[in-house]
Amino acid sequence: MKYNFIAIEGTIGAGKTSLATMLSERLNARLILEQFEDNDFLPKFYRDPSKYAFPLELSFLASRFQQLKNELSVTDLFRPLTISDYFITKSLIFARKTLADDEYALYARLFNIINLSIPKPDLLVYLYVSVERLKSNIIQRGRSYEMDIEPAYLEKIQSGYFDYIRQQTGMRILIIDTNRLDFVNIPDHFELLYNMILEDYPPGTHTITP
Repeated sequence: MKYNFIAIEGTIGAGKTSLATMLSERLNARLILEQFEDNDFLPKFYRDPSKYAFPLELSFLASRFQQLKNELSVTDLFRPLTISDYFITKSLIFARKTLADDEYALYARLFNIINLSIPKPDLLVYLYVSVERLKSNIIQRGRSYEMDIEPAYLEKIQSGYFDYIRQQTGMRILIIDTNRLDFVNIPDHFELLYNMILEDYPPGTHTITP
């Protein structure tokens, strides 16, 4: 295995958790899944973003930091590879799109302190999915608190990820267009993704459209 830590990222509804879970089972890897369903601020945020954005983003930052710090500080000799369905930088990406400028300035100061102690992934995989399909996936999985997510919000988050990716120079980043793939239900599509992800990529951003 060429990598020790792979993070799967993407906008809400992109299939991050499904892919991370499937990869971890195939590779006998440790799996880190974001614990977001217990966040009491999330349903409130989708109903009233301006009121609840700051406490939501702070609570997510605290929980993500604690989880990644705990999980990545422990070495498992029998499962040296760790796969996560998120990376800590998503906190900053979401905050930039949801917070007012003064709130974001304070948030970014806190994030930069925390970020120093979290290892970067050896490979960051970004699943690109159109906003139309993201919305369809969100409706299909049926979480009640997500039903009111506006396409404009998904578009903002998607653009935030691309802004972040464009600024990175030393990371290995793989962008995969999965609009025509159904890797959960079609084994050949999962095999295609599996082989793409396990390639030995040099540092930089690599974009693939299957």
